[in-house]
Amino acid sequence: MSQQKVAIVTGGARNIGKTISLRLAREGMRLAIVAPEADEVEATTTEFKRLNVACLPLVVDIRREDQVQSMAEAVRHTWGRIDLLVNNAGIIGPTAPVPQVSLDDWSDVLAVNLTGAFLCAKHVLPVMTAQRSGKIVNISSIAGKIGYALRSPYAVSKWGLIGLTLTLAKEGGPHNIQVNAICPGPVEGERMRRVMANRARETGQSDAEVRQWYLQQMALGRFVQAEDIAAMVAYLASPQADNITGQAIDVTAGYGL
Repeated sequence: MSQQKVAIVTGGARNIGKTISLRLAREGMRLAIVAPEADEVEATTTEFKRLNVACLPLVVDIRREDQVQSMAEAVRHTWGRIDLLVNNAGIIGPTAPVPQVSLDDWSDVLAVNLTGAFLCAKHVLPVMTAQRSGKIVNISSIAGKIGYALRSPYAVSKWGLIGLTLTLAKEGGPHNIQVNAICPGPVEGERMRRVMANRARETGQSDAEVRQWYLQQMALGRFVQAEDIAAMVAYLASPQADNITGQAIDVTAGYGL
């Protein structure tokens, strides 16, 4: 990748987003690290700068259109272009059957996981259209392709993100903009541990039993690693993927086959 390319990674200060950011930095991209927590953004940016990575820290609540618009303007003003948007920010939401899901919880999950991605694309696309190139990678989930009991807001948000991906690919195609989604399976890490702990509490199982249940759903019998998702993002961002668009690519270790 050219040293001049610029990426925005939402939720880029921790967990999968941080791993994606680090991989893109190693590929030679300049990074806008976007997250709502100022301390995490600053810590990650400081860490990356020690690695001689060009970083722009941006504290943004992606549910707020004014903040998202300012984000896109700041990146364009700083580096003159936007080559890649990774819509990674997301929250896990409640673990409960539908009758027990509050409207507030439902709305919060869709606001971050789906509306936030829409707003980021809305304000980045004019820059990409003007330069007649760009890529958007939406981090969806295998939960966006299946029924996922006890996780209705999360699953619906990820189904919606795939629909947004296909629509943006159609609209962006004439402007040489490629839009794809990645659908991870269960990814090893702190986030998945919280998901499993919540499911254990809801079902009355032990954490070990829930972990084993997930492992049994995966053909390879192991969890996906954050680095696997980062590698797919890097591939989709590369010239080798210039003719891939409108796809929802599973990286699941065979979850649900």
